[in-house]
Amino acid sequence: MNLPVSVRQQVPSFKAFDEQNQLFSSTNLLGQIYVLYFYPKDDTPGCTLQACQFRDIKTSFEKFETRIIGISPDSLKSHEKFSHKYQLNFTLLSDSSHEMCDLFGVWQEKKIFGKTKMGVIRSTFIVDAKGLIRWIESPAQVDGHAERVLKAIQILKNGEMI
Repeated sequence: MNLPVSVRQQVPSFKAFDEQNQLFSSTNLLGQIYVLYFYPKDDTPGCTLQACQFRDIKTSFEKFETRIIGISPDSLKSHEKFSHKYQLNFTLLSDSSHEMCDLFGVWQEKKIFGKTKMGVIRSTFIVDAKGLIRWIESPAQVDGHAERVLKAIQILKNGEMI
């Protein structure tokens, strides 16, 4: 897949609201290592599994001083319900306008059940404290996803690339 962003590139500047209606921006995240993972829809089987994987090993990410941020086109209300229902312990950003998805190139044509429509290509980006993208998985596979992301952070940290 050809994305408009690549490893060692500055993360695109973004702003979005989280599930608690707080404004989030790439500028506010400078100085922190974080995972941005784009997913298609709250409370669907694959997206729930993916979110619960991150929830379950969040303390391992914290050992590497890494923040987890999920992004989908769902509304703030949907994120709030999803977060509460599954006791998610990380930030969810609403991108109902698809601006962030467009910036990262994950809003694309998809074929679902024989029909073509626009949607989110499940994708993950690790961003270092300087705002540089250090790792990308796109399209991301749900099974073992959080563990792969954690392993990538371990490798990057041990190589002191982040």
